[in-house]
Amino acid sequence: MKSTGRRLLLLALSLGAANQLWAQTAATPSADADFDKLALDFTSGYLAARPLQGVALGFHQYDGKIGDYSRLAIDAEVERLKRFQNQLGKLDASKLSKGAAIDRCILQAAIAGELFKIVDMDVFDKNPMTYAGALNVNIYIKRDFKPLEDRVRDIVTIEDQAANIMTAAKTNLLPILPKPYVELAIQIANGSADFLEKDLAGALKDVKDEGLTTAFQDSNKKAAAALRDFAAWLTKERLPKATADFALGAKKFQQMLTGTEMVDLPPDKILAIGLQRLKEEQDIFAAAARIIDPQKKPVEVFKQIQSEHPKPGELVTDVAKDLDQIRQWVLDHHIVAIPSDVRATVTATPQFDRATTLASMDTPGPFEKKATQAYYYVTPVEDNWTDKQKDEWLTSFNYYTTDVVSIHEAYPGHYVQFLHLNASPATQVEKIFRSYAFIEGWAHYGEKMMLDEGFGSAPNPTPEQKVRAAKYRMAQADEALLRLCRLCVSIKMHTQGMSVADAAKFFHENCYYEEKPSLSEAMRGTFDPGYVNYTLGKLQILKLRDDYKAQEGANFSLEKFHNELLNHGAPPIRLLREILLKDESKWGAVL
Repeated sequence: MKSTGRRLLLLALSLGAANQLWAQTAATPSADADFDKLALDFTSGYLAARPLQGVALGFHQYDGKIGDYSRLAIDAEVERLKRFQNQLGKLDASKLSKGAAIDRCILQAAIAGELFKIVDMDVFDKNPMTYAGALNVNIYIKRDFKPLEDRVRDIVTIEDQAANIMTAAKTNLLPILPKPYVELAIQIANGSADFLEKDLAGALKDVKDEGLTTAFQDSNKKAAAALRDFAAWLTKERLPKATADFALGAKKFQQMLTGTEMVDLPPDKILAIGLQRLKEEQDIFAAAARIIDPQKKPVEVFKQIQSEHPKPGELVTDVAKDLDQIRQWVLDHHIVAIPSDVRATVTATPQFDRATTLASMDTPGPFEKKATQAYYYVTPVEDNWTDKQKDEWLTSFNYYTTDVVSIHEAYPGHYVQFLHLNASPATQVEKIFRSYAFIEGWAHYGEKMMLDEGFGSAPNPTPEQKVRAAKYRMAQADEALLRLCRLCVSIKMHTQGMSVADAAKFFHENCYYEEKPSLSEAMRGTFDPGYVNYTLGKLQILKLRDDYKAQEGANFSLEKFHNELLNHGAPPIRLLREILLKDESKWGAVL
């Protein structure tokens, strides 16, 4: 149970009443109270330096603010992170309650992750994407947490900082940068300018206040110009001198895994596991294909599956209908509790988000009080597309892959994860600082788990039902192959010298992607080595489930396991082993 002091901490942070709380907890001579004060102090400074994240969480005292990208501010934040890292390290964990000790580890992992990005990955010195994507004001038009006019004023305030951010970028960035970063930053900067000029302007066309409209048009024009100028500067000043050197190296890669996810296995061992699983998944993909059509190659069979999709005008309604059926299947088969009857609204992806989004779950922040509706966005075809373009787009929404994606995004994936987070007794620390491997690992694990539990199949199946089940398994295996390729490519590129071209070839040969998406996946791996965590998280959850099942014996319940897993926020999965497993000797065996 949480102490009264800890409950007061939660309330205080929600209300922004930090000074009052500190006075209360400072008088409490307990280790937990000292930790709570430290956690509140850290979190307040953390969000002040990352106001867009604060807004997304639902803390609207940060509305209209954007981070400070000056060298002085960056250096100050590094020093602040190191100071708290040192203070947390000095705390005597043996004197903390188990809940506070877990929260301490979560904060340590969060700080390690931030320092890794700033110091070891040099995101402010080496990665111009940090600046090209800084003006991310989507939340101000996606969520109506206050009147539109007030949100537009916040956007104007943020856009007015665009020139300062781009000036800081030119000052901070090193003369020689990784070529993939520069190329992507140029695309992002120009794309962001297009977004401001077209999509953002279009989304705000109904603002009635003429003076506000004029102010927005002025700030929007200047912000777009600053982004285009930055893209031109990168093209002229940094692209000609850019190199292929982006790799972290084995030592830093290990540091990333150990510091942020508490996984201390060496990268080469994780890679060996990944390559083995990749072969196994390819065999599953091929075996399912043989059930459907033994005369064709597996990739040809999957292309045939992709042709089975909704008509252009029926996409959103079909996804919504299937989503309700998936939700009911989860309940009927006691997969996991769904703590709320409030459904995610299935709707077309907003126009301003369609360039980069196929399907996505948009949930409110855990502290949002007004704009609390969750949306499952599905990107439809455009009216001006040719019939061929429409058909090619809809192959991604074939009936089987779409259901697997809905499992990942909604039931029992990200949306159920969000509902549990809201309903759980998780602390502020647990709600704010979340593990990449747990967030994506849970959703990816759900895809396999649901099919293993019988989704898409039938007892004593007819030949037609066997084919249908095989199509679902191919769709699920296809998603798994992509994530396994990410794991392998991330480690190979950052620890074994794999080039972007070879990485793209790896995706093409092992998860059967076409040339363009294969290159896109390879490019992502250069700046997001953490995409190893989709599969790494899934494998950790499967291992934890096996160990928990062995512990519980005849008392094991899949639903109980899932409920317990989701009842503690989204910490590194290594910490969930400490929470769920009684045998301390098993805590460190993450895979």
